[in-house]
Amino acid sequence: MKISELVSQWQSSAGEPRTEQSYDVQLPIYDAAKIEALVEMFPGLTRERVITDLLACALDELTSSFSYQPGEDIAGYDDLGDPMYADAGLTPRFQELTKAYADRLKSGG
Repeated sequence: MKISELVSQWQSSAGEPRTEQSYDVQLPIYDAAKIEALVEMFPGLTRERVITDLLACALDELTSSFSYQPGEDIAGYDDLGDPMYADAGLTPRFQELTKAYADRLKSGG
């Protein structure tokens, strides 16, 4: 999800499963003030929801910034028959770790 899509989502108030684990953070004062302003502007939202959604957007944006680095393994061939090399950059490792942690969190571990 992109930051620009948040307001639409907040107005429709969709949700997804949450982990039982919580993460405590201390925000800089001005960032905390921005969170409070958003909660006031969108009365159905909680501080936690605003922070969670903003963090999700930031993580999506961060992972989309990982650059493709062609590896040595051929993952397939394009329409012209040219080889397409598997990504050897950060993305595959991040996806592997994310899946492992998601599985662990889903199982309560």
